[in-house]
Amino acid sequence: MTDHAILVLRLAAPLQSWGGPSHYNRRETRPQPTKSGVLGLLAAAQGRAREASITDLVDLRLAVRVDQPGTLLRDYHTYSDYRGTPLPSAKVNTKGVQTKTSPAKYTGVTQRFYLQDAVFVAALRGPVTLLERLEHAVRHPVYPLSLGRRSCPPTGPVSLGLQGDIELADALTSVPWQASAHRRSQVQGTEVTLEVTIEDPAGDELALDVPDTYDLKTGTAFGRRSVRHQWVTIPTGKQATAAADGTSPSTDPGHDPFALLGW
Repeated sequence: MTDHAILVLRLAAPLQSWGGPSHYNRRETRPQPTKSGVLGLLAAAQGRAREASITDLVDLRLAVRVDQPGTLLRDYHTYSDYRGTPLPSAKVNTKGVQTKTSPAKYTGVTQRFYLQDAVFVAALRGPVTLLERLEHAVRHPVYPLSLGRRSCPPTGPVSLGLQGDIELADALTSVPWQASAHRRSQVQGTEVTLEVTIEDPAGDELALDVPDTYDLKTGTAFGRRSVRHQWVTIPTGKQATAAADGTSPSTDPGHDPFALLGW
């Protein structure tokens, strides 16, 4: 009996935001879930304290399938101190106290970026006992689950269950298409081709999204991991229809330049 398994998650919501290397008043999102964000969701489900070790979670290998890429949303707004006092600056004095802006600035601008109506399937490979605990925690979370930010709760069940010890790409190929009904109606073929990002020591690209801690006092330092990109083809669930001449149509949808935009 193998001692490894794969946990499959469905990450879908009206809004998601998977933070990249952005700071201060402009917070961007990456186009796919990050390892830091997915592990943070699992840690919250288990009720781990922010300063608790996440070494066992970091060792899990992650793969993500883009079932519906969604669209980018920019949330632009201003902010000020309700007391009418100048806003603090990014500087601190010799006593470590944050100073006020000079000249005084009473209104600031902040921008947050989100993915709208995106759907992803994430697969994590690791020890069976750990994944069994995580799967139970996702179904019975201690803390509310969120997709990148607290303002982004998931819709529908997050856990799609456990699979045996197979390749991550095979696990993602076996999971039915999770796109919305609207997206499904836009695809006429019997198959759809989806982008997949797989954590692989032999991968040809580096992703800077491996957290060392979630402790707010020390902050998070991000490490690198190797990933590779590929495409998988899965059934849409639609039946092939006969062409006007009575022949069977091709199931190959051909090249769609707008597929990654969700059009």
